[in-house]
Amino acid sequence: MIKRISAIMAVLLFVCTFPAAASAAQAYAVIDAETGRLLKGANEDARLPIASLTKIWTALTYIDAAGTDAAVTVSKNASNQEGSSIYLRSGEKVSAEKLLYGLMLRSGNDAAAALAEDAGGSVEGFVDMMNEKARLAGLESTVFTNPSGLHDDLHLSTAYETALMLKYAMDNNSLKKISSTTLYNYGDGAWQNKHRLVRGEGEAVAGKTGFTKTAGRTLATLFEKDGKRVIVVTLNDGDDWNTHRNLSAEVFRSYKKVIVAEQGTYQVLPGIRAELEKPLAVLLSEKEMEDVSHAAIIPRGAGDGIWQVRLDGVPIAAAKLKIERR
Repeated sequence: MIKRISAIMAVLLFVCTFPAAASAAQAYAVIDAETGRLLKGANEDARLPIASLTKIWTALTYIDAAGTDAAVTVSKNASNQEGSSIYLRSGEKVSAEKLLYGLMLRSGNDAAAALAEDAGGSVEGFVDMMNEKARLAGLESTVFTNPSGLHDDLHLSTAYETALMLKYAMDNNSLKKISSTTLYNYGDGAWQNKHRLVRGEGEAVAGKTGFTKTAGRTLATLFEKDGKRVIVVTLNDGDDWNTHRNLSAEVFRSYKKVIVAEQGTYQVLPGIRAELEKPLAVLLSEKEMEDVSHAAIIPRGAGDGIWQVRLDGVPIAAAKLKIERR
């Protein structure tokens, strides 16, 4: 059966502005882990220190560049890193996988430096890779100066963009497995995940903790319930465990997972059909369900199109359309 939908042919230009850096203040963001849409937030665009939540991006940058199978030689610089540590020794060889577990579960700054030097040739080279990856991901308010999250006045992100970092990280199966592990056994020892909610509560699936004196307590968590997936990030929140419980529970109560577009073939323009290969679902509140609209964006030449879901005219989700011209 051929379905019909209105179509537009357009080149879209988005111009975004962001607030200047702010002094440390409580901020949070809750996003749909499927689409990245902001569902709830406060000061979510304020540029703030994120402490060891940085390591989410460190891990993803490393895995995308080098995988998890390498054997990494620990340098003197890596073994001498200040702050949280997994007690690496200069000159020892450690598997990248073990370093990634030490990075995400125990927040080892020495693991961050060892991984950075292995993939980037130097810590500075790897930080350049992190920043380039952030630009490509659209994280325009995020700047990294180191791979661990140790304080630097220029090392800033936002609650919303940090939530997006975790979303992109959870799209990587290897990294999701690592950050959702509650206890990692590595032969002559074991590491427990510092994230208390991941260790103890079924709805908290994965995440990362962080703390510096300047940033305060920072926390990122992926929650899953009844087919719904949300990410909560808090910055400078001294009661973050309870904040995450409460925010995730509120969003799960308030939003339903709604299939807004069924898979199938649609007649979008005379002589042009478009196939949506799988259903498109988004989280919507009862009120929002009345304000959803759709558009098909069709390229003038060859290539795939985009099915766009909009709320009050603002895009909130998209999926690829396979175009058939006759």
